[in-house]
Amino acid sequence: MTQDATTSCFAQADRLRAFVLDPLKRQFAGKDEIVELLGIALVAAEHLFILGPPGTAKSAIVHRLGDLLHGETFAYLLTRFTEPNEIFGPFDIRRLREGVLVPNTEGMLPEACLAFLDELFHANSAVLNSLLSALNERVLRRGRELRRLPLITAVGASNELPNEEALCALFDRFLLRVRSEQAPEDQLDDVLQAGWALENPDPQPESPLSTDDVRLINARIPGVDLDAVRPAYAALIRRIRRTGIAFSDRRAVKMQRVLAASALLCRRLVATLSDLWVLRHCWDREDQIEILAALVDETLAEATSDPARDHPGSQDVAAVSPELLAAHLDELRRHFETLPGHGAGASALRDRLALLASRSQWIDNHEQRNALQDRIDALWKDLETHPA
Repeated sequence: MTQDATTSCFAQADRLRAFVLDPLKRQFAGKDEIVELLGIALVAAEHLFILGPPGTAKSAIVHRLGDLLHGETFAYLLTRFTEPNEIFGPFDIRRLREGVLVPNTEGMLPEACLAFLDELFHANSAVLNSLLSALNERVLRRGRELRRLPLITAVGASNELPNEEALCALFDRFLLRVRSEQAPEDQLDDVLQAGWALENPDPQPESPLSTDDVRLINARIPGVDLDAVRPAYAALIRRIRRTGIAFSDRRAVKMQRVLAASALLCRRLVATLSDLWVLRHCWDREDQIEILAALVDETLAEATSDPARDHPGSQDVAAVSPELLAAHLDELRRHFETLPGHGAGASALRDRLALLASRSQWIDNHEQRNALQDRIDALWKDLETHPA
């Protein structure tokens, strides 16, 4: 990459933060993590999945992102009865009379740079195959037509995770995953103020950034040097796999784009250990969230911190949810109770429990921390007496 190209890329990254990401953080209190991941997804040209109940600003953030980027945005609430033409456009009636299948895609997903698919796992078989190729290959196949799509990033949302094989394949297209929850009680005042401002907006200067500018940053991803961080990245993947969490070679390869995106957003052409923070967000099930956070935080603790050059996502230990930690312990207990007599699988459970124990120490509430520690101690005792 030439010096001029590097300077231009960094300038675009600065503008993305100043005119898109920072305003989104101000407008959506308590959603900094989601906003940072939206920035990563845009720069890496990957997709983001948001898990959370209604009313947690999932769709509002994406709609506002589209406004700031001045790009074509497509948003749709999927149902079990959604037909392909509702997403990809109906066939042109005039051309159909001529015996030619040509879809009219105006205002539909095939013309969008940014897509929001709400209730993602309500997708039915009629739309599934086209959706898979649109997300993975950025192409649309309908009739004889093969059309390249301008899609940069799709954001999927749901309040549940998939339990069918076909829907799991759709979920796999979303490389990054994050939870959206109600804002903490101590941020409620900020949420009310920000929400009121969104309902009654003051005139704002237009963002000077566009989706074309984002594509210029996309094009620089291959120029990021990952050599220095690759050994630590591979070691972290091995540790993740030892806990029993599936991490395919395909995912490992694709996540390198995300590491590179983290570096570019920090004005770097060389990835550092701090960029590994993104691996907190490659879970498949909720009972993996705290495990991954513990593994990643242990790795980040070994890095030399440089707040001026590290991504903001790496600066703090990932927030610990006592409720989520308790749910993880319930899941470990269920796994323990189904262990065979010879002890197969106990090692992975011990690894997971050790990681959860380290996470529990970050819980501020004394009573919650002690209650969880009692459960951890009881499970340790059972695991230690389990036959090897």
